Parts: sequence; structure tokens; C-alpha cells
Amino acid sequence: MAGHSKFKNIMHRKGAQDKKRSAMFSKLSREITVAAKMGLPDPDMNPRLRAAVLAAKAQSMPKDNIQRSIDKASKGDDENYEEIRYEGFGPGGVAIIVEALSDNRNRTATNVRTAFSKNGGNLGASGSVSHGFERMGLIEYGASAGDADKVLEAAIEAGAEDVQSDEEGHEIWTSVDTLHEVAKALEASLGEADSVKLGWKPGTEVEVRGDDAGSLMKLIDALEEDDDVQNVWGNYDVPDEELEKLA
Repeated sequence: MAGHSKFKNIMHRKGAQDKKRSAMFSKLSREITVAAKMGLPDPDMNPRLRAAVLAAKAQSMPKDNIQRSIDKASKGDDENYEEIRYEGFGPGGVAIIVEALSDNRNRTATNVRTAFSKNGGNLGASGSVSHGFERMGLIEYGASAGDADKVLEAAIEAGAEDVQSDEEGHEIWTSVDTLHEVAKALEASLGEADSVKLGWKPGTEVEVRGDDAGSLMKLIDALEEDDDVQNVWGNYDVPDEELEKLA
């Protein structure tokens, strides 16, 4: 499984998700509003909005909150969010991509730079690490969707390009252009996905252990806690025994 999922899973085991729920809802709301502004306010006609609504539902966000976020887009409010991507290096030479939605570029840049420098990383120039990743569609299912063979078969049938499964769940990667087509086909065979979004798939992974693993987790935690940061992607592989020590 890609690094970001492993991190998400260990944080879940640490019970941190409950504390982050209101912050998570705020990030989900922001993405829904931006997606609705960029296209039609109808999830069936707007693939990005549909993905944002699915992600919100997967986190048990109330329907009223989802609708309010969609309605906000048509009210022409003063909040204008800009999509910004930061690239940098974490402990152990790990490559990290940070995706943000911000209404204040200077604030976000300062916060991201501080998170990197305080946790053994360095913020790089645009393009410094993204060449080692491929922009792809990502569909995530929990372990309850079925075993690895069942999910692999469904994914091949739906036209996916790659599948990675472990005891926590399944990551199904598609081309950017076929993401929603594949997601729709999988919904028919596996049910509603936990998340459907565009992601960054690393070409190679770097194994991280010991102190570097601890510093890396702190860096990613600091980034994910920032209100403006929507997603953090990395090419790291932290072995299970290291994650258990950190838990």
C-alpha cells in the first residue's frame, strides 16, 4: 500500500481520527465548494464534485453539511480558494507532495515550510519531486469489500491499471481519464468506495526505519493538521514493525 494509506491506518489505530473529525469536515467542505464552483453544482454532472461528495459520505459527513457546502458555491461568497502544490523532501530522503486549497498563499507557504524544517525535511522547488510520481486516479476500499482476489478480478473487469491490497484494504489505481468510469463499474460489483480522487503514485518507494520513521510521521502529521492542506503524498514505505513501535 502507498505510504499515505499506511500512515492513515496507523493514525486511525492511535485514535487520532476522532480528534481530527471537525478539521476533516472543514477540509471536505472546502473541496466540495471549490469543486461545485469549478463546474455544475450537480454531482452527477461534475466528476470532481461527485468524488468530493463520496469522500465526505465515506467520513459520515451529514447530508445537510454536504448540501450547504454545494450551495455556498452558488452564493458567490468572498472566499476564493487557490489550488497550490508544494514539493519537498522528508527524513530518509523521502519525496513528499502536499496539495493545498488556500485563501492566503503566504500563510500556507509559511506553515508548510515550517512543518518541513521543524521535522527534518526541506521544502523544494516546484517539480523537484513530482517527476518521480505519476498523476493517476485512486479508488480506495476497506477490507470489508472482499479479499484481494475478488477485488483484483473486479478491478481488471472495470479497466483499472493497478491494485494494491493488504489487511487494511485495497487501493485501485486508474488513468486520470478513466477514474470515474472505473469507479462507477466498481460500485456495481463492490459497492460504494471509501474514496475516489486524483492521486500521486510513486514510481519507486523508499524504506524508512528508526528515528527517520518517527520524524517522518511527525512531519506528515504536522502537514495534515494544517487547515489548508488537503492531501499529503509520499514515496515512503514504513515497515509494519516500525509503525507498531510508533503506535
